[in-house]
Amino acid sequence: MITSPAFAGKSYAVLGLARSGLAAVEALAASGATIMAWDNRPEARLQVADKARLADPVTTSIYGYAGVVVSPGVPLNTHPIAERARAAKVPVIGDIELFAQARPTLPPHKVVGITGTNGKSTTTALIHHILKTADVPTMMGGNIGLPILGQDPLAPNENGVGVYVLELSSYQIDLTQSLDCDVSVLLNVTPDHLDRYDGVEDYAASKARLFAMQSPEHVAVIAAEDDYTRAIAGQLTGQRILVSSGDIKDQSRWPSLQGPHNAQNVAAAVAVARVLGISDEVIGRALVTYPGLPHRMERVAEKNGVLFVNDSKATNPTSTAPALAAYPAVHWILGGLPKGDDLDACEPHLGHVRAAYTIGEAGPMFARLLADKVPVKECEMLIEAVGVAAEAAQPGEVVLLSPACASFDQFRDYEARGDAFRAAVEALA
Repeated sequence: MITSPAFAGKSYAVLGLARSGLAAVEALAASGATIMAWDNRPEARLQVADKARLADPVTTSIYGYAGVVVSPGVPLNTHPIAERARAAKVPVIGDIELFAQARPTLPPHKVVGITGTNGKSTTTALIHHILKTADVPTMMGGNIGLPILGQDPLAPNENGVGVYVLELSSYQIDLTQSLDCDVSVLLNVTPDHLDRYDGVEDYAASKARLFAMQSPEHVAVIAAEDDYTRAIAGQLTGQRILVSSGDIKDQSRWPSLQGPHNAQNVAAAVAVARVLGISDEVIGRALVTYPGLPHRMERVAEKNGVLFVNDSKATNPTSTAPALAAYPAVHWILGGLPKGDDLDACEPHLGHVRAAYTIGEAGPMFARLLADKVPVKECEMLIEAVGVAAEAAQPGEVVLLSPACASFDQFRDYEARGDAFRAAVEALA
């Protein structure tokens, strides 16, 4: 794990004991810190009972603490811990900020931070894959993979210093004050998470903070293809590289990087790799061998000439639109817990949709929105939608789960939803 003498002798409260919270407790304890920890789940508290005092920082004094480490899932705009910490003059931070504070005591390294509404997981994984192809020591973390504090520090090798590649959600950036990335990446900004922000401008400002934390000599890579990314790019005074999906002319040799959205992801990843000194020859090999991400335009199976694609990670319409654009004949399964009341981002690609199959809480609303545009079947449950779509699809067509919604009405998370889709496809005759 990552530890640091910077934490020794200090007191921290950790609120939320899922993966990143548990890793924070482990790292702080191993570094010699004193910890108070809390989670509403008794079984979660038991996991840290030997390393922390079990008490709720909302109702227990935190005066004099070095920080309250909260899960990114804690809504700072409504949760009482925010006001509690302000009153005690204690910073509210996340595990990424702890990593940032530990960096001076780690072996020489670089950090790449990637944010954006859509595409950041693919871009993070692709940069990580390019570095591995180049035999550069690298670790992937943040909003993807294992918690960063739970992984062992990188050591340099003959190919260079280690590179930490971090996917960063706006929530994680909100909890970070001192992460000075060697390369920061912004892909796009579209309305999302508006239950946590005072409008899309506030959400965009959260993304922009990634660059505000950078030293002037470090590099910003921005896909300046929407109003917000262009505005953010225009505010920067340091080194910047502007990229766009139009920079990528031919994706045919990259089986896991199809579609216009992946052109933007590739453009950003290639720019980062070049900044890090990776040759174009190695980058080219990595693009061909990149395996793709589970739940992101993942080819699950082909049955009777019909391709089944799991795009469960598409949790808003803007994220779903590229998947619809990528396939010319789609049986589209959509729905879940809605993040808005429209499918405007998907409208330009409805000509590719042979039929739509709505599920979950958003199902009736989406059925109304699509009723005059494509054939619609209201299914409510995912397993029913898979069966009905499979029966209707013809050879050469695609059954696509791309929900344009969060999963929490029926599933634990988007991974569980994608796994349920895969299981339903496997069960087909």
